[in-house]
Amino acid sequence: DIPRMAEEATKMIEDSLKSFINEDIQLAQNVCERDDVVDGLRDQILRELITFMAADPTVIEPSIRLIRISRSLERIADLSTNICEDVIYMAEGRVIKHGKVNT
Repeated sequence: DIPRMAEEATKMIEDSLKSFINEDIQLAQNVCERDDVVDGLRDQILRELITFMAADPTVIEPSIRLIRISRSLERIADLSTNICEDVIYMAEGRVIKHGKVNT
């Protein structure tokens, strides 16, 4: 799932930059919605790796590396979302933070 997470985070950063350059609110909203997918993948990866580490202590070190990678990818997705929240604010004056819409 880390490759899938990396692919989604990469697409999110590309789309966030496109939405900024083109002031594309629809694309910005789409990126914000996709953040939940990456968050879910991070949670799934963490659960799986904890299970592996509990079953076999020899996999602890590589598992910790994978956890760090998943956290970094999730942070990329969060930063992409932050860009898109700013795009929406610049274009419409709406404040969107943490999934809440304020007018």
